[in-house]
Amino acid sequence: MDELSKALSDIHRIRQQVAESTEFRGYGPATVAGTGLLAAIAALVQSRWLPDSASHHGAYLGLWIGTAAVAVALISLEMHARTRRMQFGMADAMIRTAVEQFLPAVAAGILLTVALVRYVPGSFWMLPGLWQVIFSLGVFASCRFLPRPMIAAGAWYLITGLVLISLADDRAISPWAMGIPYGVGQGLVATILLWGSRRREDAS
Repeated sequence: MDELSKALSDIHRIRQQVAESTEFRGYGPATVAGTGLLAAIAALVQSRWLPDSASHHGAYLGLWIGTAAVAVALISLEMHARTRRMQFGMADAMIRTAVEQFLPAVAAGILLTVALVRYVPGSFWMLPGLWQVIFSLGVFASCRFLPRPMIAAGAWYLITGLVLISLADDRAISPWAMGIPYGVGQGLVATILLWGSRRREDAS
């Protein structure tokens, strides 16, 4: 029984090591691009119904957190289906690795939002820039099992976040302070994923 347990443990460890060194194919270009469009729609909603976002923190948070939740749900559903279809032998290990890479950034974003809103509401304008900087760290953490050019997407989010922080006022919570970075950024991610997919097809 001990030998069986050891063998199963060794198999699990090997599968995990292979998953960590294999390019992840669970992110679909069309769905990722769709989340960029979703960000643009949210920006339009904000510009139409929340022109004075600086005075409506709750509504602003509800709009963008809700948008992020829908985007995560869409990507997660497709990630689960694509990974089981394209990398079925290592699907669970691949999905676990993908989640582990991005989870610290998600947790940091949630905790930072709670801390800033609860204890430093006067610095609310910093949230969009901080969200983008934290998102860039998640992208950078995932780069090692995504196509190499994905580092450009991480750099994009880092730069846009720093630009917003440098504004140092409520301009950083204008509708397009989120709409443009995420609309363009997710389009860039989708393009890189599509390029990676075509490169694999050409190589096969």
